[in-house]
Amino acid sequence: MLTGVDSEGVVEDSYFDYCPWDFAHRASAVQRETQDAHQKRLTDEAGASLGPRCYVSSAAAVFADVLCLGADSYIAGHAYVTGEVRAGRDCSVNPYATVRGRVTLGDGVRIGAHTSLLGFNHGFAPDQPVHRQPLTSEGIVVGDDVWIGSHVVVLDGVTIGDHCVVGAGAVVTKDLAPWTIAAGNPARPLRDRRGLGGSAADPPDHDLGDAVARFAERARAQAADVLARCWSDDTRRYSDRPGVSATVRAHCDAVEIADLLLGAPPEQMAAAEHAERLRLLQDPASGLVPELAPGGGPGLLPAPADDGWIEDGGAEYHVLSVGCALELLGSLFAHPVHVVDRMTAGQLVARLEALPWRTGAWSAGAWVDCWATGAYRNLELAGEASGGSGAMEALFGWLGTRVDPWTGMWGAAASPAEGRLQLVNGYYRLTRGSFAQFGLPVPYAERVVDTVLAHAHDPRWFSAGRQNACNVLDVAHPLWLAGRQTRHREGEARAWASEQLASALGNWRDGAGFGFGPAGEGGSGPGREPGLQGTEMWLAIVWLLADLVGVADRLGYRPRGVHRPEPVRSPMFTTPHRGLL
Repeated sequence: MLTGVDSEGVVEDSYFDYCPWDFAHRASAVQRETQDAHQKRLTDEAGASLGPRCYVSSAAAVFADVLCLGADSYIAGHAYVTGEVRAGRDCSVNPYATVRGRVTLGDGVRIGAHTSLLGFNHGFAPDQPVHRQPLTSEGIVVGDDVWIGSHVVVLDGVTIGDHCVVGAGAVVTKDLAPWTIAAGNPARPLRDRRGLGGSAADPPDHDLGDAVARFAERARAQAADVLARCWSDDTRRYSDRPGVSATVRAHCDAVEIADLLLGAPPEQMAAAEHAERLRLLQDPASGLVPELAPGGGPGLLPAPADDGWIEDGGAEYHVLSVGCALELLGSLFAHPVHVVDRMTAGQLVARLEALPWRTGAWSAGAWVDCWATGAYRNLELAGEASGGSGAMEALFGWLGTRVDPWTGMWGAAASPAEGRLQLVNGYYRLTRGSFAQFGLPVPYAERVVDTVLAHAHDPRWFSAGRQNACNVLDVAHPLWLAGRQTRHREGEARAWASEQLASALGNWRDGAGFGFGPAGEGGSGPGREPGLQGTEMWLAIVWLLADLVGVADRLGYRPRGVHRPEPVRSPMFTTPHRGLL
């Protein structure tokens, strides 16, 4: 007779505290009624949101302020759950596990017995006793298909990427890239899970991994010189490169480069001064950040259109760059992005319909990127949805019904001369601010891979010496993003990324960084001369390419700004909002 079964063959209640995975097919009618009543108490009294076929042991200590469980997830007996906990489908919190603070789990996450995910921290300054110190919470984010073994400790602020495996007893203090197998105290990457037999991808290229590690060491050693080269003591401003005017983006790029390579703000100013300098540039009426005027102060913006939007490409991009720089500096915009906040769902749809999807897919995608990022920044400031009633739902509803199922993209190729350039580059900008930023799956992921790979082999843009940062980024990110949903043509994507990565590593200029890339006659971007824009973008591109190849852990950095791979840590756009599509 099985342990946990009484003399009449009925499974004892306590059995499910330790084996909750058996509840769905072994529980009696009475036990199901009891579980339903327990879940009703959690939803009615504690506001929990529990998907179908969930199980929460009555022996678990669940005192969460927010608890959201996707379908087929469970919390076993004697687990301790507090704070704001959100989990996707098929997640398990096993016996005696502790999940506290702000913790977000993707789909298919397994948390072993006696493991602790601690999404908060105590202060420990010497001026007062520890028990009187304030609590802080950056939160923990765990991706899809992750196995965290028994007796693991995951500390606040950590992101564990999709498909990771964390060995028993590990103490995870730093982010883990997708597909990482990690163990130890502190946890260290051991290998890439894709290199383990069966139908998995080829193991990482160790020679390329060594080259990546050498590059990262070289870049970190020279980062301070790269930043100092573009700083003016006279104006106390950053320029993209010596001899050109100071710009808002250059300041933001400097902040991102310092964060990537030095883990600190640029040394030219303290973090608070960097933040205040950027905050003061925001126009309080529109919430946009205009380009610098010749004297160094904020410039002027054009008059608004009938729907209140202000057409200014530089100011639109600053919603991304300034917002992310402030976030890295521990700050926020001084004002909401009012041009986004005041736009109703009807006005949003009308503008989406009017964007040049057939002749200028890049600019159309860039507009979506700006609007959606402004909505997120407003949410960050106000703690509530941005845009008129239903505007965010209108955005994703419109995108979901306008995507081309044959290409997986929005819009069309602008001309035979450009090929798929506008289409793919516009896709990157659109998905960066919408689907990727809010952690939503992209439609038709396999068709996206097909379209992007067809473009990636166009010699006009990707043959040796013709690449620029924009074009390579706009292929690398969609391949990376779609690769989180499908392994379609994975080997081809990996081969392309290997070739581009090896090429990119050789373009670093000592003491100056990366150049954006060829501009040529009639081209865009700052060209081949090394500068802050090229350096910031190529550092992010190198990470994306390295992750596609399986050697990103050798870099020792991970983008956290405009080009970060993870979605925002926003409670409004976690698992419950996957139903938008």
